[in-house]
Amino acid sequence: MRIEHVAIWTRDLERPKSFYETYFEVTAGSRYTSTKRPFESCFLSFASGARLELMRLPDLADADHGRNIVGLAHLALWTGSRKAVDALTRRLSADGHTVVDGPRATGDGYYESVVLDPDGNRIELTV
Repeated sequence: MRIEHVAIWTRDLERPKSFYETYFEVTAGSRYTSTKRPFESCFLSFASGARLELMRLPDLADADHGRNIVGLAHLALWTGSRKAVDALTRRLSADGHTVVDGPRATGDGYYESVVLDPDGNRIELTV
């Protein structure tokens, strides 16, 4: 078994699509628009084969990303090196994106930082 994809709700497909293309070297597939309901989605493919699905509905409720709640905690993206974690964290910060934590060494052996995507989802940059 393997994870086929992870899906993230958004109000605007283009904003997070551009974010992930710019910083994480994904390739975006074509936009899907349902003919039966007001639903749109777009798959983003990583070179490793992993995929992220961005999904949009017009009446999404706001999430409270500032609190720890039951559910998905973060999406961890492996960068390949500590230097890559540092460089990408600096780049995201310089471009105005929120850095929540790090870079830092963790007690469980990772080196990571945590940033927010345009919708406030926690993205862990790790090695």
